[in-house]
Amino acid sequence: MAQPDTMTRILDTAEVLFAERGFAETSLRHITSKAQVNLAAVNYHFGSKKALIQAVFSRYLDPFTLRFHAALDALEAEHKGRVIPLEALLESMAATVLAVPAERNSLKVFMRLLGLAYSQAQGHLRRHIQQHYGDVFTRFTELVRKATPELPDAERFWRLHFVLGTVIFTLSGLDALKDIAEKDYDEQVTTRDLVRRLRPVVVAAMNAPLPAEA
Repeated sequence: MAQPDTMTRILDTAEVLFAERGFAETSLRHITSKAQVNLAAVNYHFGSKKALIQAVFSRYLDPFTLRFHAALDALEAEHKGRVIPLEALLESMAATVLAVPAERNSLKVFMRLLGLAYSQAQGHLRRHIQQHYGDVFTRFTELVRKATPELPDAERFWRLHFVLGTVIFTLSGLDALKDIAEKDYDEQVTTRDLVRRLRPVVVAAMNAPLPAEA
C-alpha cells in the first residue's frame, strides 16, 4: 500500500494531536516528530501553525458544507415552500455530521476539534470558519428561525449553542459512553443509537417553554 504523501501525513498527525492536546499545547515540533517530517515541510505546505489548524478543519468542513447544502436543498424541495419542521432540520444535520468523518479520521476527533474551536482562543479559526463556511450555518439558522417563530432571536441563539454543546460533549466522548452502557447496563450501542437517544433531547430543548422573567 502506498504511503500517504507528506501533506496528508502532516494533516493526519496534526488533527489527532490537536484533538488530544489542544492547539496551544501542540507544537509544530511535536507534529513534525510524530509525522516524521521536517519543519521545512510544514512551512512549505502550510506556512504557519495557524494555517495548519485551518487546513485541519477544512478537511472536515469542506465535505460537510457540500453535503449539508445538498441536504437542505432536498428538504426545501420536499416541503415546497412550507416551513420545514425542526425535527427534520436537526435530523438532517445529524445525518450529515455522521457521514463526513468516514471520509477523514473519526467522529470523536471531529467533535473534539469543534469543541476546541469554541473553548480555546483561536480568533483566526473563527474568522476562517465564518468566511468560508458561514453561509451554510446562516442558512440552517434561518430555517430554524422559521421553525421556531415563538422564540426571540436571543433565546434561539442560546438554545442552539446549548444544543451544540450537548452534541459535542456527547459525541466527543463516544468511547467512554459505550463502555459505560456496556458495563453498567449491559447495552451494546452504536453511534447511531446514541444519536437516536440524543435527538428527542435536543428537540425538547429547542421547544421548551420560555423561561420566566426574573
